[in-house]
Amino acid sequence: MCKRIPFINWFKNVVVGTSLFICMPLMAGAWGQTGHRAIGWVAENHLTSKAKKKLNDLLEGASLAMVGTWMDEVRSDKKYNYMSDWHWVTIPDGKTYAETEKNSHGDIVETIDRIMKELTSGRLSHDEEKERIKILVHLVGDIHQPLHLGTGKDKGGNDTKVKWFGNVSNLHRVWDSEMIDDTRLSYTELAQSLGRPSKVTVAKLQKASVNTWVRESMDLRTQVYALGDGNLSYEYSYHNMDTIRKRLLEAGVRLAGLLNQIYG
Repeated sequence: MCKRIPFINWFKNVVVGTSLFICMPLMAGAWGQTGHRAIGWVAENHLTSKAKKKLNDLLEGASLAMVGTWMDEVRSDKKYNYMSDWHWVTIPDGKTYAETEKNSHGDIVETIDRIMKELTSGRLSHDEEKERIKILVHLVGDIHQPLHLGTGKDKGGNDTKVKWFGNVSNLHRVWDSEMIDDTRLSYTELAQSLGRPSKVTVAKLQKASVNTWVRESMDLRTQVYALGDGNLSYEYSYHNMDTIRKRLLEAGVRLAGLLNQIYG
């Protein structure tokens, strides 16, 4: 029962030392609570004072870290079923988003674009604006998780069965939460461990378009699916945890850029 402790200690040491569309909803939400909340924490630390005040008033004191999981939490409420397809998009290998047949119920790319237009329109009520912010915070996180840009073959990794340290799992769950949860870090510890990028890096990240975010996630799919015999443990984490950390940081910085654009 002590087998997994060496990896945990290794990860903490690293942390300390480094300041065709298919209409089928995903069965899991991206990043899990810890990942989404870490993204919100990072974003809050890159907001302008003006944006921070506006969001504090709008969200009635709730943090971006805590509202970032709202879209997953309301999945159990049938009145929000219309949002199910907003978490993901199918882009087969060799195609671009523009070349795909579009989902009539919406997808993650279309929804981020629409939500941004609605938030900058000045025509939303307080409650509508509050809900749109919760959606935006969540989906910016989702789009940085490679398996939310599915190939159309396995429901974004949900149908790719694997074992995680001997326990039955699926690839989507491994990326959403299991690798992150095995660090034994809280969301604040995880967020702080990601470091603080330079102003030049922040500007470069925030300049990138949503289409760039999509291409980045798609480019990671070969790495994600390098599964060997499907019995995943230390080696898979070793090869992928840095990528997860990078995507969490990028999502947080870019989310702040969008919110500063709206409110800052």
